[in-house]
Amino acid sequence: MFLNNHTYYSLRYGTILPNRLLELADKQRFNELVITDINNTSAYLDMVRLSPNYKVKPILGVDFRNGAHQQFIMLAQNNNGFEKINDYLSGFLHQNSYEIPKKAKELQNTFVIYPFQNTIDFSLKPNEYIGIRKEELNRLKFSKWKNSLDKVVVLQTVTFEHKKGFNTHRLLRAIDNNTLLSKLPVSEQASENDILLTTKELKNAFIEYPQIIKNTQHLLDQCAIEFDFSGETPKNQKVFGENEESDYDLLKKLSYEGIPYRYEKPSKEIYDRIEKELGIIKEKGFVSYFLINWEILEYARSKGYFYVGRGSGANSIIAYLLRITDVDPVELDLYFERFINLYRKNPPDFDIDFSWTDRDDITRFIFENFKNTALLTVYNTFKYKAAVRELGKVFGLPKSEIDILSSGHYNYNTLDKLSQLVVIYSTYIEGFPNYLGIHAGGILISDKPIHYYTATFMPPKGYATTQFDMVIAEDVGLYKFDILSQRGLGKIKDAVEIVRYNYPDKEPIDIHDIQRFKEDERIKYLLRNAKAIGCFYVESPAMRMLLKKLRVDDYLGLVAASSVIRPGVAKSGMMREYILRFRNPERRKDAHPTMLNIMPETYGVMVYQEDVIKVAHHFGGLDLGEADMLRRGMSGKFRSREEFLKVKDQFFLNCKNKGETLQLTQEIWAQIESFAGYAFAKGHSASYAVESYQSLFLKAYYPLEYMVATINNFGGFYRTELYVHEARMHGGIIKAPCINKSYHETVIYGKEIFIGFMFLQSLESKAIKKILEERSKNGFFESLDDFIDRVSISIEQITILIKIRAFDFTKRNKRALLWEAHMKISKVTFEEDLPTLFKSKRITYKTPELLSSSLEDAFDQIELLGYPLCSPFDLLVEKSSFLLKANDLHLYKNQFVTIEGYLVTTKKTNTANGKPMFFGTFLDRDGYFIDSVHFPPIAKKYPFRGKGVYRLYGKVIEEFECITIEVSSMQRLAIIEDPRYADSRKAQRPRPKKSLS
Repeated sequence: MFLNNHTYYSLRYGTILPNRLLELADKQRFNELVITDINNTSAYLDMVRLSPNYKVKPILGVDFRNGAHQQFIMLAQNNNGFEKINDYLSGFLHQNSYEIPKKAKELQNTFVIYPFQNTIDFSLKPNEYIGIRKEELNRLKFSKWKNSLDKVVVLQTVTFEHKKGFNTHRLLRAIDNNTLLSKLPVSEQASENDILLTTKELKNAFIEYPQIIKNTQHLLDQCAIEFDFSGETPKNQKVFGENEESDYDLLKKLSYEGIPYRYEKPSKEIYDRIEKELGIIKEKGFVSYFLINWEILEYARSKGYFYVGRGSGANSIIAYLLRITDVDPVELDLYFERFINLYRKNPPDFDIDFSWTDRDDITRFIFENFKNTALLTVYNTFKYKAAVRELGKVFGLPKSEIDILSSGHYNYNTLDKLSQLVVIYSTYIEGFPNYLGIHAGGILISDKPIHYYTATFMPPKGYATTQFDMVIAEDVGLYKFDILSQRGLGKIKDAVEIVRYNYPDKEPIDIHDIQRFKEDERIKYLLRNAKAIGCFYVESPAMRMLLKKLRVDDYLGLVAASSVIRPGVAKSGMMREYILRFRNPERRKDAHPTMLNIMPETYGVMVYQEDVIKVAHHFGGLDLGEADMLRRGMSGKFRSREEFLKVKDQFFLNCKNKGETLQLTQEIWAQIESFAGYAFAKGHSASYAVESYQSLFLKAYYPLEYMVATINNFGGFYRTELYVHEARMHGGIIKAPCINKSYHETVIYGKEIFIGFMFLQSLESKAIKKILEERSKNGFFESLDDFIDRVSISIEQITILIKIRAFDFTKRNKRALLWEAHMKISKVTFEEDLPTLFKSKRITYKTPELLSSSLEDAFDQIELLGYPLCSPFDLLVEKSSFLLKANDLHLYKNQFVTIEGYLVTTKKTNTANGKPMFFGTFLDRDGYFIDSVHFPPIAKKYPFRGKGVYRLYGKVIEEFECITIEVSSMQRLAIIEDPRYADSRKAQRPRPKKSLS
């Protein structure tokens, strides 16, 4: 009977969770549940999937509105009608601004209901009706529709469950309208009567109009929707070419053609693996999935784009032969069943990383070459702190009070009534969807039109985007292609280009010669000594220490380290256990025999996602399908689902039947649970290791060029400053931007590295463009006057260039240059310089003698670059007597020392009891790393106070040959007064009065 029901996906309007609406329908014993969210279809497929559990027939439609004003409702008679409605709605949502018309477009297999309160100045078609609320029945007697009751249906809207829901709705509407609750117009909110009644209550309200009840039920009886959630058949594009048979022939042909590129002497094992995989891929219907990925990457290679194929796809030799991945699954003994098995319903998972500069073109290629394509959405939800801020504004609280509430540092009982309401309702709307965003890289390529499943909207990226997320997509059998962006690949690509122009006589680098890199002694040295700053995935402080602890110097060791470092392995204690067993073979005997037998390579410790399947299958007695469901469920997406919980129960039951103790079973389950959601598949780790080796090769042989590429790609784990420092440590001569030598990006000439103009804060891109175009056209600038004559630039912009010493080639003092520039350039330049036949001679002013110092330069650099180009220790007020160096710390094991370091980065974590602690990374005077640990009491007493040089006092601890300082006290050292303003401050100080005597 209820034709207009809203979930909280009626964004900033509805208040009922989708599963709660189903529960209410079940409780009221509804036979049907109509879902009509406002201009949105996000909840629909999941509610259809769940509806059999609640014994209700789902009916889908859309409430078409302009803001809060309802124009009409469209209901789908069947799947075809739903697709038509999605097409129609998407036409509006793809526009920057749109207005829903008063009259709906005529669509097949749909019903249209116009609200009674709207003026209808057109005749109704057979599929169109007037919808009336119970509160409007008195008006019906005096309207023209009293004699056309065959066209009238019940339109009782459901937006909230109870009074609290209505209050929440009003708050959401105030947030949406960016207004105080007290000023929210009635026209922007729902009626207080938009609440769920019982069927009996509704029928009693319409007791005088049985015809309307009958019409409504008749309309509902004609509607039915059906989607396949069995997962038996993927809904991705099924055919790549002409038909499935020709697709398989092409896949087989490409696979065998790829053998010579990958294997010099392929063994029988290789051929057997190929045939096995081809058979399973064909049987599971995944052929087109492989071919689509292959075509995308064929295009990428034709354009010279770097990419890395990773994820579970790296477990496939077919993916390796098609050059989707660069990981040899035979070499690594990768568990193919992690990727595809006959029990697995979902297709393989390829994550393809591209350079951040190339990904947009790949996305364009996909949308232009595959028919039914859309980006995936993500639901951006109200987080508690954001909800507090939004509601604080709605209630009109001052910013200071909102800050206190959002910090969480308050006593609820001492808050005033309004503040308490903010806290209560912030908790209530926490987790509500706020707006739809875009998934980081997920793209759907469907066999049916995307609108068969969902409406789409058009974000600024310019591509149609679904209204449901990846979880719902997978439920209905649509599996995403992950086209991701990664700066690490940009660094590799740019470094190869920089080497080419900096060493024009050298042979071009084959960056894909991974086999040679694996044997390279220089790379082994960098790994063993953790000298990997700037290198993908191996440069962080935690990874740097892990490499030392594991003495990693080979490919397999790096593959293991890439997964061991993940949070699940570390937090479960398995990382430490793995290190201990790696270094002490006797400790390996402590492993459970079954676990050691399952994972001999990792000494009985779960390191990879595949280990979850192995342990669940061999130890827990689950079949491969159940084991893979367990692994997927651990990701968190499906953890609460009933099917996952059944698998967990089966695991414990099987272990009990095998005679395993409950204590052991619980211990192994706890390891699985803490581990699986965060660890990598082995193939995924191997893919990362390949990219790490490419980075390490460039770092080993071309460190300066690689650092320049790293700087230009905006670094990695650290700030740009550290990569500039690293270049200096490798002999680079760092230069400030120069108008004659610098470009938009940082550039290298031999060993001289000139910082790029784009790193200068406040320097406008149009000014950079003018400089470079003029220099390219007419050559180097000879003087400040020459520059001013040739480049139209404001005084503010030229001041930035002078301050950073971009005119150093003139050999003139920069204060003098600034004085002269101010005399010769007007405050703002409005016109472009026009070429003239004769240049007017500029007046040369005699400038006073003005001095500047290197310390003044350092403060200008801090202001304009964010860091000084000199040593930060040079800026300390007092010359220190604590000269201990990082390389000497090993001489003071278990002793207390004082050492000074320049802060690089910090990492916050929590102890087992939830108290915050920190890890710090510093540089000593010679530029080498100092690592520190700050336990909760010290972290609270001696907090970090931003960038700068710190004096650390603490105990030197060595563990597995890694040195850290367990800090007992810490202080940030004072730096000198900014010399640029020191003189003016002195001038402003009052002079001492003369004595009266």
